[in-house]
Amino acid sequence: MTKEEFKTCFDQYFDAIRNYIYYKSGDSQLATDIAQDVFLKLWEKDVEFIEIATKSLLYKMANQRFIDFVRKSKVINTYQAKIQLSIKDSMNPQSQLEYKELKQRYELALARLPDKQREVFLMSRIEELTYSEIALRLNISVKAVEKRMYNALQKLRKIIVLAWIIIMMNI
Repeated sequence: MTKEEFKTCFDQYFDAIRNYIYYKSGDSQLATDIAQDVFLKLWEKDVEFIEIATKSLLYKMANQRFIDFVRKSKVINTYQAKIQLSIKDSMNPQSQLEYKELKQRYELALARLPDKQREVFLMSRIEELTYSEIALRLNISVKAVEKRMYNALQKLRKIIVLAWIIIMMNI
C-alpha cells in the first residue's frame, strides 16, 4: 500500500472504525486508541489496497482488538477483585477505612505528579519495565529516567507520609 492509498484509506474509514468501536464500548478514548492501533497494523502489514476487502479487514481487525481488550480487562478486573477481597478480609473495619483513605491519597498524589514523572513511574511499577526499556520507549537517556523516577518517588513519599500522619492524628 502506498502512502497515498493509506492516507485515502485512513481519511475514508478512520471515523467509521472509531465509531464502530465507540458504539460497542461507550468509551471514546478506547475507540480512538483501537482505531489507531488498527491503522498502524494495517500500515505495518503493507496490505494491498482493494477498497471493499480493505474495509472488511479494518472492521475485522477492530472487532478482534476490541475482543482482546475485553478479555484482558476481565482478567485484570478478576485479579484486582481477588486482591481487594483478600486485603479487606484480613483487616478490621478501622484498618479498612485507613487503607481506603491512604489509597485515595495515593491516587490523588499520583494524579498530581508532572506527566513525565507519572509516565516513568507507571511504566516502571505497572508495566514492570526496566529503566533502559523506559528510556528506549520514551527516547530519552537512562539518566533522565532515573531522575524522573527519583523525583516521582520523593513527591509520592512526602504526600503519603503526610497522609499517614493525618490519618493517625484522626484516630
